[in-house]
Amino acid sequence: MAMKHYPAEFKADAVALYRSRPGATIKSVAEDLGVNTETLRNWIRADDGRRSGAHSTTRTTASAQAASLVEAELAAARKRIRELEEERDI
Repeated sequence: MAMKHYPAEFKADAVALYRSRPGATIKSVAEDLGVNTETLRNWIRADDGRRSGAHSTTRTTASAQAASLVEAELAAARKRIRELEEERDI
C-alpha cells in the first residue's frame, strides 16, 4: 500500500473538523474524509504537541523572567522607600 501525502492545509482542516464536532469520533471523521483512522489520530496528536509544546515552555520562561524582574523592581522600590523614610526622620 502506497503512502499518501496530504497538504498541510488539508491536515489542519481535518483536525479542525474533528475538534468542531463535540460528539464525533476520530473513526467517523476519518471515514467522512476518506483517510485512515490512525493517520487522522497522528495529525491530532501533532497538533496537540504544537499547541502545548514549545510555545508553553517559551511562555513559562517568559513569565518567570517577568516575575523575577517585577520582584527585583519591587525590592528596589521598598529599599528606596526605607531610605527616604530614614532621611525624613533625621
